[in-house]
Amino acid sequence: MRLLAGFLVFFIWISEIQAQAYPAKPIRIICSFPVGGIADLYGRIIAGKLSEQWGQPIVVDNRTGAGGVIAAEAGAKAAPDGYTLVIGSVGTHAVNVALFAKLPYDPVKDFAPIVLLLEAEGLLVVHPSIPAQNVQELILVSRSKPLTFASAGMGSASHLAGELFKSMAKVEMTHVPYKGNVPAITDLLAGQTSLLFATMPTVLPHARAGKLRALATMGSSRAAATPELPTVGESLPGFEVNNWIGLFAPANTPPEIVRRWNAEVTRIMQSAEIQARLPGEGARFTANTPEQFSGFVKAEIAKWAPIVKASGARAD
Repeated sequence: MRLLAGFLVFFIWISEIQAQAYPAKPIRIICSFPVGGIADLYGRIIAGKLSEQWGQPIVVDNRTGAGGVIAAEAGAKAAPDGYTLVIGSVGTHAVNVALFAKLPYDPVKDFAPIVLLLEAEGLLVVHPSIPAQNVQELILVSRSKPLTFASAGMGSASHLAGELFKSMAKVEMTHVPYKGNVPAITDLLAGQTSLLFATMPTVLPHARAGKLRALATMGSSRAAATPELPTVGESLPGFEVNNWIGLFAPANTPPEIVRRWNAEVTRIMQSAEIQARLPGEGARFTANTPEQFSGFVKAEIAKWAPIVKASGARAD
């Protein structure tokens, strides 16, 4: 028993020494969204600040496609040493569970949640050629002419928002998936699609510039950044879609490293610089622990399963 206790103390001591020496080499953050999206943007902000502080390169590796499955699988199968992390989302770690018949990763068992990075308000925008000034008019238009709704990809919050809208409004629209918000917005601006449910930071500037028309927000209450806009739920009671992104490590990553990342990211996100910009972007950060984030992910999986089922959406 003394020998076993000695080995236990030794391994704990080694783990602490390794954590103290961390990071000793470059770090990679896998992102399931393309360059320019909110996940990529804040991933690079955090990477830049910590790279400068720690004296080690931290690169954001954008791996798009398959509803985030490619990025999430790569993160799940990486070595649990703190040198490969992944930015996951409501799509990769909640919606995909119900959307795909078989996932090559388990969003709970294969990851060590680090921190809920951002919750972003959603915005329903249409191309200016669509003759609708509000949600009710959009529903009427959709019943008289074929419309297409773009999304950031299969299983994304924008995809499920569109499917939920179709189901609740009892309308038909063709889904056009893209590899992230940026290409989806590009085609919407060009009039290649009719509308998009997107994170507010990615489309609000275009709406304010008159290049898109904002009809409503997607949360349970009006957004602080756009108090003049109603929620979709004011026209379709019960409609609510929340978008979020979070930072994960592979399962079995040393707890000391997980806690260190949580503390450092929290410090950055609570800085005056970041807090000043978030409200205008329709996003928010609330300090949370790895344990709280883990519980949040499990609750999101349970929340989205019946919504996906009711919508009839499938990715395979």
